[in-house]
Amino acid sequence: MAQKKIPLRKCVGCQEMKAKRELIRVVLSPDYQVFLDPTGKKAGRGAYICKTAECFQIARKKKALDRSLKTTVSDEVYQQLESDLMTVKSDE
Repeated sequence: MAQKKIPLRKCVGCQEMKAKRELIRVVLSPDYQVFLDPTGKKAGRGAYICKTAECFQIARKKKALDRSLKTTVSDEVYQQLESDLMTVKSDE
């Protein structure tokens, strides 16, 4: 029996390809809201980021999420993502 293929996604911070399950999905929903998608199944344009503070800082500095989601991500959203990211990381 063939082994199931693991979907890979690129982190917008470090630019490394990793298994989709290892990354956090950030979504731009059809109504232009930006938020974390822990399930990875919400509708909208997605960007992926590692669960590390380093990748988050790189992505923020380079405005990588803005580019990936093709919208301007506000500071409030980045702060929310940062606190959510720390919550997700502490759950592991």
